[in-house]
Amino acid sequence: MAETRFQLLGPVQLFDGDTPVPIGGPAVRGLLALLALKPGKVVALDEIIDALWGHDPPATARTIVHGNVSHLRRVLREIDGPSILTTPPGYRLDVDPDRIDVHRARALLDRASLASPETAASLLAEALSLWQGPALGGVPDSLRAPELEDLRLAVHGARVDADLDLGRHAELIVELSPIVRADPLAERTAGQLMRALYHAGRRGDALELYRTVSRATLRTLGVEPGAELRWLHERVLNDDLPARDAVVAEPPGKAISQLPAAVPSLAGRADELAWLDSLVTRAEAGETTIAVVTGTAGVGKSTLVVWWAHRVARRFPDGVLFASLRGFDPHHPPLEAAELLTQFLLGLGVDTAKIPELLHERVALYRSLIAGRRMLVLLDDARTAEQVRPLLPPSSRTMTVVTSRSRLDGLAVSNAAKRRVLGTLAPDDAVQLIEELAGPAALNHALARLCGYLPLALRIAGARLSASAQRTAEELVDELGNERTRLAGLQVDGADDGVRAAFDVSFRGLPDEIAETFLQLGAVPGVLVGPHVMAAVAQIPVAEARRRLRALAAHNLIAETARDVFVPHDLVWLYLRELAEQELGEKERDEALGWTVRYYQAVADRARRRLGPVVDPLDFAGVLADDVMPPLDSVARAQDWFAAEWPNLLAVLDAAYAAGRHDDVWRLARLAHAYRVACPLLDEWTRMADLGVAAAEAAGDVAGQCWLLLARCEIALVFELPGFGLADAERAAELSAGLGDERLVTSADLHLGRALSRLGEHEKAIARLAKAVAEARDATLRGQALSSCAQAEKRAGLLADAITHQAAGLAVDRELGDDDRVVVSLGKLAELSLRAGDLEAAGRYVWEAIDLAISREFVAREGALRLTLGRVLRARGDIDGAREQLALSVRIYERVHPKLVGEVRAELAELR
Repeated sequence: MAETRFQLLGPVQLFDGDTPVPIGGPAVRGLLALLALKPGKVVALDEIIDALWGHDPPATARTIVHGNVSHLRRVLREIDGPSILTTPPGYRLDVDPDRIDVHRARALLDRASLASPETAASLLAEALSLWQGPALGGVPDSLRAPELEDLRLAVHGARVDADLDLGRHAELIVELSPIVRADPLAERTAGQLMRALYHAGRRGDALELYRTVSRATLRTLGVEPGAELRWLHERVLNDDLPARDAVVAEPPGKAISQLPAAVPSLAGRADELAWLDSLVTRAEAGETTIAVVTGTAGVGKSTLVVWWAHRVARRFPDGVLFASLRGFDPHHPPLEAAELLTQFLLGLGVDTAKIPELLHERVALYRSLIAGRRMLVLLDDARTAEQVRPLLPPSSRTMTVVTSRSRLDGLAVSNAAKRRVLGTLAPDDAVQLIEELAGPAALNHALARLCGYLPLALRIAGARLSASAQRTAEELVDELGNERTRLAGLQVDGADDGVRAAFDVSFRGLPDEIAETFLQLGAVPGVLVGPHVMAAVAQIPVAEARRRLRALAAHNLIAETARDVFVPHDLVWLYLRELAEQELGEKERDEALGWTVRYYQAVADRARRRLGPVVDPLDFAGVLADDVMPPLDSVARAQDWFAAEWPNLLAVLDAAYAAGRHDDVWRLARLAHAYRVACPLLDEWTRMADLGVAAAEAAGDVAGQCWLLLARCEIALVFELPGFGLADAERAAELSAGLGDERLVTSADLHLGRALSRLGEHEKAIARLAKAVAEARDATLRGQALSSCAQAEKRAGLLADAITHQAAGLAVDRELGDDDRVVVSLGKLAELSLRAGDLEAAGRYVWEAIDLAISREFVAREGALRLTLGRVLRARGDIDGAREQLALSVRIYERVHPKLVGEVRAELAELR
């Protein structure tokens, strides 16, 4: 089978083996590029819109992206390619990074750094061959990825270094001369060309090249070339420039090395290593380079940076300075700048007696000693930007790397620091880390998942397994599988070692109001949080809630994965729950849950009304102030809100039920039921409906029981479950008879008629549905009743009556503007027209329905419509077209209706 490949280093292209696959215009190519740049990671919808349209997106940007995602999914399905998954708050391309040229190039660069010159040259030549022109060709101009050019420069520079080591001087002169002529400010390349000229016996040309570069830098930048090029010039003048590897081994002056020991091997982190490597290239080119590696406690910041520093130390011939700033040390206060400068000055060879007493004098001496040197300065565990600034070297050839749990925004503002947020490990890399400590085991994948792929937790789990032959992986998985004991299980040696202790240090250092918000967050059920729900819970303005959440993100206790979407790590959530139970009273926790429930009820009600007309009497207008409500001014935004908040809705229902808030539970379950069209997940819908029925019964609310019984009946009808929900419909009809609620009675008759029809009781079904049509005072219910009556008449063979009623139902649906119902009615009219032999009308109806379903991302509806279209095409004699549509239907049903796949496959097999 041909392998799907993605090309980003050149015109953006998709390949099925070696065959290019047409994918569409610039917007589709840009979308594919954004997803492929981050394989296996969620790219937020807002991030996609910003990248494709900049600061001026069209009003329909979200709809366009939804449609383009659907288009790409179809293209990938047709070649059996990887999947694009909807993962709130955006989309994720589920693909092996090695199939993407960018990530292949990074992997080759990483392998080359540890290889012999000959092997490295071959690997890097292979990496350079991946560039087929300017990166990201054919995408919108607003989409920028400057890191790809940095990657190309890093690969090219490393390959030239390898060729220099191999003595390929003549070939390099031919290659590098035009590059330096075009850009004499590219000092690294100029230095490489000087070496090649000198070792090829062209010393005079090497000296002339230096003069050319010197004139260019003076004219353009007003400064002399950097220290490395000046040193090379001096060596060429003295005719004593050794081979490149000898220069690295014996740099001018005494090299300093203060690096602590590194772990034997580093699991994963290829992207982060490539990023750091690209910054070295900038430093070597004469740019002032400050990098900040930030992330939550235990994510492996220090481990990464120290391991990388050992690997690249030879590129800093004047040495490496290292200091732990103890910014988050539970036993000691953060080190003052004066103490750190003393440590560095001693490392630089200054006698103790000659170290100045005043801070500013120490800073001046430190900067004078390091000026002009090519050094690497590592500042580990910084607390604030102010702690770091006195230690920043003045030399543009020296690179500084800072690690911190805080983002250190001040360094980005005042010192143009480049920042990288370190996330958890990929699942396979996490398993590798456990196996390094404890060896391979079948349950290591489960252990890694329970550790949240957090390196600190993974190392503790691996250490616990390796420390005792009697301890089994099964026992540890059982211990960590219990959320109540998981953090305790990730503790070793003492109270100050472990995941909980690491998080506690971060929490105890928060300002009071931010710490208060962090505690309140622990009382909010869910897996993500936004400023609107926090504003409701904390009773503060949305802007203030956003500021506090972003302050927590700046301390890396939560992550802002998209605008206004904040997600704590799984283990941070557990820590938060424990913290809230310990430090908040029962009343405070109950109030927080109450505001959370009210928030989701009010917003879900507003969102469902955007999706279409509502038939039940629930109305939560006015429960929350308008300024706390998120903007839901379109169908797309309502769908996006439900998609993003769906895991939270389920969590809130569970928490409210456990707290005995039964009235709240059934109401919220009914409100969320409106999202069933866009999220057809049987298990989740069934669980929600069961919980709602149980809650309504516990609350003694008969009307609530009826509405939730009908919701459960709807699920049975949609998923064709045994009995089609007849028992629930009959019970709802029985209970509603004595309530005097016309809408509820009509809804019960409607569902009962539909269930009877599906069971073959045609006369009873048509009679019950005709009653629903006659009694319906509500337009929405009338439209539904007309459509259901048409389906019952179809099953009874009364096609003319069915088409008349279905057309009347479609007219009602169009008048109401209910897109879901319009899609359903069009699909049913197509089926009826097909049965009646009107193939032209059938094709017209089904194509209109498919287009609307795609634009609204009604995935389950699209699957059914593709099946109908296949049957229409088959009736027309277009067998190839019919096969294509049925195959698409199978792929959709495999995801949303697995139980129906067999039927469609059987029909597809008939065409083969």
